[in-house]
Amino acid sequence: MMRNIKLFSLILSLAFLVNCGGGREVTRMDPNAQKDISGRWNDTDSKLVADEMISDVLSRPWLARFTEANGDKRPVVIIGDITNKSHEHISSETFIKDIERAFINSGKVRVVENDDFRTRIRDEQDSQQVNSTEETKKAIAKELGADFMLFGTINSTVDAYKKEKVVAYKVNLELADLTSTEKVWIGDKEIKKYIQN
Repeated sequence: MMRNIKLFSLILSLAFLVNCGGGREVTRMDPNAQKDISGRWNDTDSKLVADEMISDVLSRPWLARFTEANGDKRPVVIIGDITNKSHEHISSETFIKDIERAFINSGKVRVVENDDFRTRIRDEQDSQQVNSTEETKKAIAKELGADFMLFGTINSTVDAYKKEKVVAYKVNLELADLTSTEKVWIGDKEIKKYIQN
């Protein structure tokens, strides 16, 4: 009888350990904390590149030339395509939002919605023409036209040997005048990560 009780206790203990040991632990962390687990492009890389590149573009001569020629008017910028040509999935939408945030928060430029969002806004404006009261409907054909368009690419290279690899990400951005199509700024930022398995 005592032997059966000990055996039963051992089985229960093992079952408890198996159930507890196989669980996943999740810990909340500061959204601004940097934690690189996979070695792939992540939110920290996106914010870092966006902040540094927007700081660079806003410090270049095109901005002063534009404001001087236009009575201190802030230029209007639209973010075009930023194409991911890297070896891994990178959400260009998240990166574009980081760029828009950095531009807007600088207070030096105005940013308008890209074509996809403008289509949605236009659909809402059209709906208001029919469905909203006269005093609350928004006028159509009053959009803010962009002066400049920002576009670019995200590229990567991988150098690997056995259990080590170096991944280099290079972001190239260009700003073009929408009237003349002149490129007024070209910038790039590189991030390298050493990963050891």
